[in-house]
Amino acid sequence: MKIRSLVLPFLAIIAVIAIGFSSCKHINESTELGGGLIPPVDNINTFDTSLTVETYNNIFSLANDSQYIARSEEYFLGRINNDPFFGKTDARIFLELKPLFYKFAFANSDPTKLKIDSVVLVMSYADTYGDSTIPQTVNVYEITNPNVSDFRADSSYLVRKNNFTYSNLLGSRTFVPTILDDSIKAFKDTTINQMRIKLSNSFGLRLLGYDSTATGAYANDSIFRTKFQGFALQSMNTGEALMGFNLQSSNTKLAIYYKFTNATVTDSTTVAYFGFNGNSVLDVGASASANYIQRDYSGTPVQASSGDAVQDQFAYIQGSPGTYANIKIPGLASLNNRLIHRAELIVEQVYDPSDAKYTTPEFLYLDAADPSITTSNYKFRTIPYDLQYTPSGFDLSSFGVKPITAVDAGGHTIKTWKFNLSRYVQHVLTHTQSVYDLRLFAPFSLNESYGIPPGADLIYPFFVNPTIAKGRIRVGGGNHPTQRMRLRLVYSKL
Repeated sequence: MKIRSLVLPFLAIIAVIAIGFSSCKHINESTELGGGLIPPVDNINTFDTSLTVETYNNIFSLANDSQYIARSEEYFLGRINNDPFFGKTDARIFLELKPLFYKFAFANSDPTKLKIDSVVLVMSYADTYGDSTIPQTVNVYEITNPNVSDFRADSSYLVRKNNFTYSNLLGSRTFVPTILDDSIKAFKDTTINQMRIKLSNSFGLRLLGYDSTATGAYANDSIFRTKFQGFALQSMNTGEALMGFNLQSSNTKLAIYYKFTNATVTDSTTVAYFGFNGNSVLDVGASASANYIQRDYSGTPVQASSGDAVQDQFAYIQGSPGTYANIKIPGLASLNNRLIHRAELIVEQVYDPSDAKYTTPEFLYLDAADPSITTSNYKFRTIPYDLQYTPSGFDLSSFGVKPITAVDAGGHTIKTWKFNLSRYVQHVLTHTQSVYDLRLFAPFSLNESYGIPPGADLIYPFFVNPTIAKGRIRVGGGNHPTQRMRLRLVYSKL
């Protein structure tokens, strides 16, 4: 009986809300704020007002941003040195490229009859984030971890943490990222969208010198990994862009061009490829990978405004690993009950010329800090009642993670988000839901508590943005003079 007595009022509340939503489907959502009366709809007087919000900038740390990426995701390499708001980014790639099979052998199994022509690291290029016209110098090193097992295909590595040592420089190239989508013509390999870096011939000779005897490097994957642990790619000094690569593409490989001699041919030129092996980390001989993204906010507005109790005029949001804004709505708890037709948190981009180079995240996300959650890793939860779980996953689109395009007072094209908080606010007003502090950010993926009603939550993993590293935006905070963040309410009196 206790359960039923709780369920029936809850169903009644839902019914009232449903009636309210169905009766206001013609409400003009573009109505200016100000507490005014909206023309009656279906004989219901509706009102429009807004509540002030408070915004506080913060920077994710290693302790509260445990982001990993799978081998199938886009990996980033490069440098951004002068983002006026977000400072510097240093993105590095670590990967194994190995023989496609074992026992592996070159065209002639006698190493003394093999001659190196060249050895080239080839990376499958996806896209560029930032200024693609500024030259970058990419160095390729050999990973030299003291323990070979520190880099494994069946292990995941935090994008915020550098787990690897490397010192042996194998090759280097200086180029502008704009060339990466050019057509490439090479021996037995004509394609587009490649980054090609020639490595030292001494490294190629070393590979040619290995053999496939029972104890040789090419006998099996375990032995090969003791001879060569993989590559570390790092962009050096200059640059204003991050370059994305697809490791699982057939365009990512090590091309070993060499000549061989046997009984019928002398100095015949051919090529052997080492690849990024395995569709799954569980495949035998699968290649390991890791992406390290280092942010440096020294001397930036992000650093100056983060981590204190002072309200911020701007909120700075950068994609994983990045930054976030805490949001408080102090007037919500004391608001008297009313029928909510629409409650939305409105977030507006504040234009800056640098936005042309450093574009916005594809999606922003909003969740809630729930003090009742005791699991240390999951203090945040989905917005109660408004982010709905469906058979295909969370309905992020209806929740409002995707921006709409607008024009500001200066004629600049900007992005605006309208997060739907209608059901959450209605439950707050009927005292069936606590008021939460909110968090605005641009995650790649999340593990969040979810349950309706809150209390018997489960942890759900899901993706928000398509990649790490890309995207940043400056939006108006709760006290911005012209583009303030606010909670808009369209309601009827009870």
